[in-house]
Amino acid sequence: MLSRRTLLTGSLALVATPTSVWAQNQAEWSQNYEAVSRTRVKRTTTPMLSAESLAATEQMIEQYRQIASRGGWPSVRGVDGLRVGVQSPAVVALRQRLIVTGDLDPSAGDSPIYDSYVESGVRRFQARHGLSSTGTMTGPTVTAMNVPVDMRIRQLEINIARLRTHAGNLGNRYVTVNIPAALVETVEGGVVHTRHAAGVGKSDRQSPILSSKVVEINFNPYWTVPASIIRKDLIPKMQKEPNYLTDNKIRIFNGATELSPSQVNWFSDEATRYRFRQDPGGELNSMGFVRINIPNPHGVYMHDTPSKGIFGDDFRFVSSGCVRVQNVRDYIEWLLKETPGWGREQIDAVFKAGSRTDARVAVPVNIYWTYITAWATPDGLVQFRDDIYNKDGLGNAIPVASRVPTAPDEEMFLQN
Repeated sequence: MLSRRTLLTGSLALVATPTSVWAQNQAEWSQNYEAVSRTRVKRTTTPMLSAESLAATEQMIEQYRQIASRGGWPSVRGVDGLRVGVQSPAVVALRQRLIVTGDLDPSAGDSPIYDSYVESGVRRFQARHGLSSTGTMTGPTVTAMNVPVDMRIRQLEINIARLRTHAGNLGNRYVTVNIPAALVETVEGGVVHTRHAAGVGKSDRQSPILSSKVVEINFNPYWTVPASIIRKDLIPKMQKEPNYLTDNKIRIFNGATELSPSQVNWFSDEATRYRFRQDPGGELNSMGFVRINIPNPHGVYMHDTPSKGIFGDDFRFVSSGCVRVQNVRDYIEWLLKETPGWGREQIDAVFKAGSRTDARVAVPVNIYWTYITAWATPDGLVQFRDDIYNKDGLGNAIPVASRVPTAPDEEMFLQN
């Protein structure tokens, strides 16, 4: 509770504040509010895979062709690290760059000061490119701004074919996983119900493009280590950290017989002949509290993760092909919506109990793992993402943040 002295001190300070300073503060607050309200990226309810998104993307191509006919947009230089309050001649070109793509209102002028209008424009640009909306000119932001307009047009054209493939009847309830965006959408009745950040496959262990159905939810699952991870990650890990399996509650089985890690020659390929299974436990198990089963020939699935910090990163290409889902309880609650006996209360109870439980989805939900690097929505907003797997065929024309896989000894190998 505030003391009387604090209240009086605050009141006296307000009275003692010169009118001009108070007016200046009000003007700055008003300017910032107006800038943010004008440029904020509103969360659309239009599904990424829809006839509406396809039509909007086709219209956006025409708009970008018009931009190209007028000379495109200026490149920005010397803007790295710029933020609110900084004055630099480079800000003038930055303003023009933001104005061309509608991220900044033309009435914002050509001042060299990085004010709240510029900051809001940068935030909007960052949101459209899958970058953290800090409002500060980061390296990835500069890189995205300097992609030429003709490359963005080509990117939109390439993705039109992908969007057309999914413009038909996808079902009343379905899930979209957009791999380049590392994003999951749940759709019901033609409207996006929830969105979830995701962790998807590294460039050398790619998440596949597929169509399937969600058929079952495994609560507190065991995790059986895939053969590829045994060879690529587990053996090198055990050579350096002999207690790794024990510390992470991973057991070794030769048929039905459990072996001790000390019984295995880790400097050979002997381990590839055995089965490795991690005990349940959401805080340690690689799949967290939940595995979502989707029958497919690639052996991939969706799951929770104990490493939830990845969902705050811009670059979420971290797995061995499976998809990790943020806010997984909300996701499975939606998946089990039509399954009797599986409301949020029952889901939370199973999480708390930690018991191995399976829930068959009463009406299997269609799911589409897609690869969309550019799309637009009917509100006129266009989105671009890095072509992390180089499927657009544009080579290095559009730089990507990183395609270099992390070395096994620099991360926990449980990255399925």
